[in-house]
Amino acid sequence: MSFYKQDENYKIIGICMEVHRILGSGLLEIVYKDALELEFKENNIPFEREKEFTIEYKGVVLPHKFYADFVVYDEIILEIKSSKEIANEHIAQTLNYMKLADSQLGIIANFQGKSLQHKRLVL
Repeated sequence: MSFYKQDENYKIIGICMEVHRILGSGLLEIVYKDALELEFKENNIPFEREKEFTIEYKGVVLPHKFYADFVVYDEIILEIKSSKEIANEHIAQTLNYMKLADSQLGIIANFQGKSLQHKRLVL
């Protein structure tokens, strides 16, 4: 396991756990995103919400854009889920965002379960 951005990783997961502890499971993703935004601001953690990424193909920017839930500390992709489990498509989506953002670290946080489920992805 890489120790890349370990302190920042722990802070982000800790904040996600706090949001899960207070709100519980079963809400829509947007509710958790709103709460995380408040926590990031309160903890002076730099972030961008719904960060837009474009894809270029043969020198042409394609019309479809991607939006990462959060980019935290200018380089960590944080994807928020409220689903039964972290599925392979969630991992693939986050890896794609990491490549588009030239990021080496991604985190998927799933708020659906009794406790927070999270996965750390490193490129």
